[in-house]
Amino acid sequence: MTSPEVEKEKSHIIVEIIQYIPNAVLSKTILKKLTGNITVSSFDAGEELAEKTSPFDNYIQIIDGTAEIIINENTHKLTLGQGIIIPAHAKHCFNANVQFKMISTIIKSGYED
Repeated sequence: MTSPEVEKEKSHIIVEIIQYIPNAVLSKTILKKLTGNITVSSFDAGEELAEKTSPFDNYIQIIDGTAEIIINENTHKLTLGQGIIIPAHAKHCFNANVQFKMISTIIKSGYED
């Protein structure tokens, strides 16, 4: 479930722009461009996102709760304020053993270097 971008030139508290919904994973686009995007997501306890890969690096930062992220079969537990880069083409998935919110930043340019 995705809604339009966050309004530009209007301050916000990132953790408050998305709520927890029972038995759901919610996402809201902060900024979307051809060269990349920033998304905030909330995961209710017990939810997960199935394993996938992306052709781009993805920076994840936890803004509430604790997340379990599995990257190439290595499990990482991230708490409030922690971040991790999911490398391009890496298999990864997310598990919410407890509720958590995260920011995802994907950059789609610069790979030609």
